[in-house]
Amino acid sequence: MGLALALLLLLTETGLARSLPDTIDRIRGSVVAVGTVIPIKYAPKKKPRAKYLGTGFVAGKGNLVVTNYHVVPEKLDTQKKEQLAVFSGRGKNARVHTAKVIRSDQEHDLALLQISGPALSPMELHGRGWLREGEEVAFTGFPIGMVLGLYPVTHKGIVSAITPAAIPASSSRRLTAAQLKRLRNPFDVYQLDAIAYPGNSGSPVYQASTGRVIGVLNSVFVKGSKESILSNPSGISYAIPVKYVHELLKGK
Repeated sequence: MGLALALLLLLTETGLARSLPDTIDRIRGSVVAVGTVIPIKYAPKKKPRAKYLGTGFVAGKGNLVVTNYHVVPEKLDTQKKEQLAVFSGRGKNARVHTAKVIRSDQEHDLALLQISGPALSPMELHGRGWLREGEEVAFTGFPIGMVLGLYPVTHKGIVSAITPAAIPASSSRRLTAAQLKRLRNPFDVYQLDAIAYPGNSGSPVYQASTGRVIGVLNSVFVKGSKESILSNPSGISYAIPVKYVHELLKGK
């Protein structure tokens, strides 16, 4: 009886847990690029009409996209009819969806977009509880923007710590207004042992075994100058916990 129960539990756990390649296959279509697009008749010649600014992922019933607040442009070029856009698919089969911001949470660096067109496949969200330090995670996104094109890239790592969102600067003069606010009203984020690049902002961070979103990638610890992000990445990234995504979707 005991052996049979143990085998049943093992089979159940095996069924729930997926390998990372299986997980990537399942969630890849739910990861999108966020940027802007200019209609053909208004676009300057020999210049790209589309611009990638970051990453997002599909949520809700398939017509919503979660990304970072800082990914969404503050202003659009109204003279050229520039529009906020989401890009789904990959490579030459990419599809453009016009988008609009319907809700935002600047404090936690989150924005919720509503997109046009048929519903896409949404990602499953993890509960509000925290993952344990040492658990394996992955994130999929579009590093370095348009340089690599619309081909989603996956990086993996572990949860290395749960830490305050504002990283102390070496001098008070280097603290930004946002960091000062977070120091006064701190909230915890995931610190990841994983390499991320510009363009990964807004990427879903998910459990490698289940594909459930546990956070939204929003920053990278920079060693030295901003240019060193590409040449000498720190391997330290940060993600906003998914509990704030739950609140964003519910309008809290």
